[in-house]
Amino acid sequence: MLYLIAEWFHFEGLLNLLRYQSFRSGAALMTALFIGLLIGPKFINMLRVRQGKGQPIREDGPQSHLAKRGTPTMGGLMILTALVLSMLLFMDMNNPFVWACIAVTIGFGAIGFMDDYDKVSKSSHKGLSSKIRLVLEFVVAGIAAWMIVSQLNTNLYVPFLSGRYIPLGPLYYVFAAFVIVGAGNAVNLTDGLDGLATMPVIIAAGTFAIICYLAGRVDYATYLGIPHVPRAGELAIFCAGIMGAGLAFLWFNAPPAAVFMGDTGSLALGGALGAIAVAAHHEIVLAIVGGLFVLEAVSVIIQVFWFKRTGRRVFRMAPIHHHFEQKGWKESTVVIRFWIISIVLAVIGLSTLKLR
Repeated sequence: MLYLIAEWFHFEGLLNLLRYQSFRSGAALMTALFIGLLIGPKFINMLRVRQGKGQPIREDGPQSHLAKRGTPTMGGLMILTALVLSMLLFMDMNNPFVWACIAVTIGFGAIGFMDDYDKVSKSSHKGLSSKIRLVLEFVVAGIAAWMIVSQLNTNLYVPFLSGRYIPLGPLYYVFAAFVIVGAGNAVNLTDGLDGLATMPVIIAAGTFAIICYLAGRVDYATYLGIPHVPRAGELAIFCAGIMGAGLAFLWFNAPPAAVFMGDTGSLALGGALGAIAVAAHHEIVLAIVGGLFVLEAVSVIIQVFWFKRTGRRVFRMAPIHHHFEQKGWKESTVVIRFWIISIVLAVIGLSTLKLR
């Protein structure tokens, strides 16, 4: 809205600041942070009153989690409210990448909300059928993939190798949808401990803010040996908004959490990261930067596959963060060490830019 107003007045005077993506990124971050901190207490009280018993806790999970009974969920609504409002204020809404990412964020958030609502209303940790969830996710991701890929070529670029790519042709649309759905569910699986998913999402968003800005500039992209994607720089503002909204939520989600983001937040944020990675042509880099999310998802796949085949478990409990809790690690220890892993992976991801 503010960007369009500034454009209408030809960026005269102070409105000229809104011409720059760097300024709007900082403004979006601070705005999302302020909105999140402002509405947080009221949101939490409203959720606590409406939900009563809060998010259902698994009886077969770590015993330390039983103390979390009564903590409200669906805190992702706070994140989405702060994020979307900041986006509407500072982003160029004529950019198709922006609408695709907003569609994924709101669409996946709605799916997560339905799942959370089902859990709370039935007082069970089981929500929507996994098949129904996946169908809905692929519908949203498919639409977003079409919106994004129609603006790009259909090559899958290989990091660390300048100019190397795999031509996927029409399969790129399917691949893009899988990236978006996979990212959403990987972040969803990571969201199991106070603050565990929030900070890695913030770190990944910060990393992709840099990547999107550089990919959107033909001079920087050429120098760094990465694919140039016209108009991708606008997504740096989206990433900054995720960071601001995430930091505000972390204020309330830090141990001991006053609220959980639930599937409403984790699916939306993961899906948004997936859409951003596709738009920036850095899908493989997302798997590196979000390696913690990949590890969590793979641990569940291994556990389920092996248990069905042998009746035995590879890990004491999946996702893998619960395995370490069952081994005796304190929750805060798991969270901080996983944050450190996320920082290291972000540095590795940025190294794909081949700075000289």
